[in-house]
Amino acid sequence: MSKLGLIAGNGRFPFLLLDAARAHNLTVVVAAIKEETDPEITTRAAADPNIHVHWLSLGELSKLIETFQREGVTRAVMAGQVKHKQIFSSIRPDWRLAKLLMSLRSRNTDMLLGAVAKVLSDEGIELISSTQYLEPLLAKSGVLTRRAPDEHERKDIVYGRTVARAIAAYDLGQTVVIAAQACVAVEAMEGTDATIERAGTLFRTLSEGEVSSETTLRRHLTVVKVAKPNQDMRFDVPVIGIRTIETMRAAGATCLSIETGRTLLFDPEAIIVAADTAGIAILSEP
Repeated sequence: MSKLGLIAGNGRFPFLLLDAARAHNLTVVVAAIKEETDPEITTRAAADPNIHVHWLSLGELSKLIETFQREGVTRAVMAGQVKHKQIFSSIRPDWRLAKLLMSLRSRNTDMLLGAVAKVLSDEGIELISSTQYLEPLLAKSGVLTRRAPDEHERKDIVYGRTVARAIAAYDLGQTVVIAAQACVAVEAMEGTDATIERAGTLFRTLSEGEVSSETTLRRHLTVVKVAKPNQDMRFDVPVIGIRTIETMRAAGATCLSIETGRTLLFDPEAIIVAADTAGIAILSEP
């Protein structure tokens, strides 16, 4: 049976990968990150002899390589978020990672992960895209929900995509929140859901001082999420989950724009049901 290495971050993404690997009859060697990975992964491994879990800290690049080599892993995927602030503030690098960090001309996420991928490749471990096993979860084109975006939301999407693609090109983030063709929030290290929450808080604070219900600030929020212009699908794949929809509902966001074929939908049916229930429109476009 073929082996696949899995570098597991937080959230449900690693578990989806495990399910997909089982469907492909693969043995999975999991490098579980102590600071991020859900401990439930150990329980999953206990019930499945084809899942081997090894725990390591975020900065232990040498241990990661040694673990995969000892297990005979030659292909690996990254699945699950590793918080940006963890990467750049909480990390305690071993000698190999410290040497890599010293060699970087900038320390954005793409630069760091690309360098890690190169080190793995030099050691005989090819990092491949997780979407190779999760293609059915990639967003299809069109209006995905019962309700389509209205005229105002479509204008916000057009404006938001222009802004989001500009910031994504600088590896700052992939999400913007728009209201009446004005940018309310831009994603940085905090992640998509935290950006939406911040936009909702700001929106409510600004709206409290209004008198007229017809003013710009009374309009709803539109969330626009894009891939980077040269998105490396081996890591940092744009992802939407149930929590994103719940966060949007709480923040007063009524529309979500994503990119066709470049955004993963975790549990698509449940996402659509949740969006329809909340009256949120989801539009997927190339």
